[in-house]
Amino acid sequence: MESPLCNIAPENCRLIETFRYGVGVGCVDLDLHLNRMCQSAKAFGYPFDRSAALSLCSDLSAEADLRCRLTLGRDGGFELTKAPLGPTAAHWRLAIADHVLASSDVWLKHKSTNRHRYDTDRANLPDGIDELLYVNEKGHLCEGTITNVFVHLEQGVWVTPPLSDGCLPGILRQRKIKAGEVRVASVHKDELHTAREIRVGNALRGEIKANLVGP
Repeated sequence: MESPLCNIAPENCRLIETFRYGVGVGCVDLDLHLNRMCQSAKAFGYPFDRSAALSLCSDLSAEADLRCRLTLGRDGGFELTKAPLGPTAAHWRLAIADHVLASSDVWLKHKSTNRHRYDTDRANLPDGIDELLYVNEKGHLCEGTITNVFVHLEQGVWVTPPLSDGCLPGILRQRKIKAGEVRVASVHKDELHTAREIRVGNALRGEIKANLVGP
């Protein structure tokens, strides 16, 4: 049976996994990235050949860490691009995005090229802002343009929003949940102002300390 997502996906829509290639380490968390791509491929009805993806990534080599981007098309074809990773600032300044996400939007659970809103907002970040955070129709925190969010609440526990509030099942998020470092719980945007600490991050950049600027 054809996937409903395949029916609504643009013809040129591709699934995406962005991962780090570390010198002396290789492709970091590649199995987890391919697991997530496989799940999305099933949801979209895209063919997925894991061995082909592994073979493509096995040819990577570099003298400095790389940002790698693996994509999968409707025909099951993979494309791999790479670029120098570059440094990550130790601290980011955050703001709340004007656009409100719909928690029921199934696209939020899959990383694909159908992400015009995120790409546009990231390309037009306000001066002095490193990341925008999105909230849903209930005022619950979702995610950033390229990151999941981790909040050390006033009560003393670390939490990250549930997928049902509207966020990507990030690889870093997955690892932190499995390790028991964070709990899954809804976070209202107002709680960000009283939080002990906020961090954002992804598998490529790791965790980044951050603070909220403005309302």
